[in-house]
Amino acid sequence: MATLRARRNARLDTRHLRYRRKHGDAAALHCFVLDCSSSMLSGKRLARAKGMLVALFDRAYRERAEVALVCFAGDRAEVRRQPGAAHWWNERWIAPIGGGGGTPLALGLASASNVLERVARRKPMQQRWLWLLTDGSTNEALHAPMATHRVIVVDFDAGFARVGRCEALAHAWHADYVRARDLLD
Repeated sequence: MATLRARRNARLDTRHLRYRRKHGDAAALHCFVLDCSSSMLSGKRLARAKGMLVALFDRAYRERAEVALVCFAGDRAEVRRQPGAAHWWNERWIAPIGGGGGTPLALGLASASNVLERVARRKPMQQRWLWLLTDGSTNEALHAPMATHRVIVVDFDAGFARVGRCEALAHAWHADYVRARDLLD
């Protein structure tokens, strides 16, 4: 909510993002779930999502928060970054992430839930945030991610024929909903 309060009526920008620091376990874990499917390749959505990831990882680095990254496309999901400290060289390893294939969003969310559940057992006091960066192009039945304190759905669905799947997911999960163009403009 602090992020949305900082934004007020302006377009949401990375400088509005707020993280809460906690004592004890690491301040927070931000688990990013990145849609790398074919639909994200059109309109350079994947490139924009990767640029957003770099900015969010850099912000986490400054805040001393931990990060994790799960990418999904085709018929698989892959944990590309296990939970750990963010580093300043994020762009170097995010840039080569490619895309193509179907949208196994349920598999990506299940992989992220597994990561978050392991962290919850190891660091129960740590705040766990899940950021879903997707255009929502799937017909799968989706369940809310597990072991999270906060979920943010970043909607990359663009154009005149928006499906609205991301907004519906955010509403069903009681998550925050943000359109990517509002964060990037």
